[in-house]
Amino acid sequence: MSKRTATELQAASTSDAHGGKKPFRTEAKSVPEDDMGEFEDGWEDEYESDEEIVDGETGDGMDVDEEVLPPVEESDEKPAAPDVFIPGVHHLGKDEILEPDESVYIMRHSMNVNWPCLSFDVLRDNLGDERQRFPATAYIVAGTQADAAKNNELSVYKMSSLHKTQKSGDDSDSEDDEDADALDEDPVLEFRSVPHLGGVNRVRAQPLPRSSPLPPVSQPYYVASWSETGKVHIWDVRPLIESLEVPGYTPVHSRTHTPSFTINSHGLAEGFAMDWASSGDSNPSALRLLTGDIHSKIYLTTTTPSGFNALSQPFTSHMSSVEDIQWSPSEPTVFASCSADQSVQIWDVRSKGRKSVAGIEHAHESDVNVISWNRGTSYLLLSGGDEGGIKTWDLRNVKKKGTSGPGPTPVAAFTWHTQPITSIEWHPTEDSIFAASGADDQVTLWDLAVEQDDEETGAMDDTPEGGKAVPPQLLFVHQGQKDVKEVHWHPQIPGAVISTALDGFNIFKTISV
Repeated sequence: MSKRTATELQAASTSDAHGGKKPFRTEAKSVPEDDMGEFEDGWEDEYESDEEIVDGETGDGMDVDEEVLPPVEESDEKPAAPDVFIPGVHHLGKDEILEPDESVYIMRHSMNVNWPCLSFDVLRDNLGDERQRFPATAYIVAGTQADAAKNNELSVYKMSSLHKTQKSGDDSDSEDDEDADALDEDPVLEFRSVPHLGGVNRVRAQPLPRSSPLPPVSQPYYVASWSETGKVHIWDVRPLIESLEVPGYTPVHSRTHTPSFTINSHGLAEGFAMDWASSGDSNPSALRLLTGDIHSKIYLTTTTPSGFNALSQPFTSHMSSVEDIQWSPSEPTVFASCSADQSVQIWDVRSKGRKSVAGIEHAHESDVNVISWNRGTSYLLLSGGDEGGIKTWDLRNVKKKGTSGPGPTPVAAFTWHTQPITSIEWHPTEDSIFAASGADDQVTLWDLAVEQDDEETGAMDDTPEGGKAVPPQLLFVHQGQKDVKEVHWHPQIPGAVISTALDGFNIFKTISV
């Protein structure tokens, strides 16, 4: 990975003393009227009449003392920068709220839903890759956590009219008409839902190759949902997408409201870990799905031309709940998993006995909640722990089972988050950048290619009052959501991030990525 210095990032930023890393500032809710100063008239008693002044003389012939009337000069001083709120260091006072610094956002929208969603995934669309134009549109699939099991739903959402953020001081007349029309309008959230018995712990959509079109409506587009009832359901959501795109289209009830397949291998044990893999084409018969449960078992389900096939023999090397699973992006038979037993395990589906072939036994000091496998640099794996730590592992250093020697150490480790890491994901195309979310109500963006250059920064001290150092690799902190559960990059809108929390969805794009 190429390296970038912190100074290079700061030069592109317009926000605060830390290079635009923290987009929120504190501001009092109201200002008492008593704090307003009196208006002083600088011209008071200088003239007794409204007669015209000509050549420095008043109407009665009196000379005007030019020293009394100094020329008004405009100040070149810029207004003071807003106070930057650093989580864990600063605390909100009475009647203070967090206000987003819109200058560091290209786009930022919040959307509320009927029930909180623990998990979602981004759906592919036919609107094109690498798209930069506004207003933007995004499709996602999510599952609810309703007040009763029978009230839950699996929903396909269409987020449209996602306009650019209007920044203070913008001159819309100087912008292209296209951009001027793409500013400051409310987003539109439409959805189609099907009933789902039990809360949805995890949702994952069938992977489609990059730059491939959405399958035609006659073909399935599968989504798997992990239910709290212990069952994994596989749904065909392609008709639901069509009904959002084509006015008047009515999906066939039997195709959308009944799962295409249900995996019963886990019995009554619920789970969270789940990931799809494919052979690299859009042929549904090549799909494979891994699911892991709280009883430490992992099951593989494959597809054939005639349907789905749930294999009966589990993978069993973990000693506690399996929290997350990721297929290798480069080796079709290899996958990784993490667990509440503090370990990360590497598996090969061809190995006998359904045991892991390598692993990191004490990857974190507590439960390992989430992992992400780098698609560009396939030997890099991210992990996030219950203690709030984030670690990057070089899998070339991971020991094979049965070999002796010290365990691997992470190539990078960060302890910025103060609560459990709830989600982590590498950028789909930039192999040094990743996003993470925590139970401390933060979504953070990171770049491992950034190095602190003390000579260029003048040995800048990144330790603010309160003693918490700001890592140079930390690009951005997004706040404003309560209890953030999951975060994903949008693979077709470069730099766009979507997050789900107790109070709904956020979708944003920053100047830092």
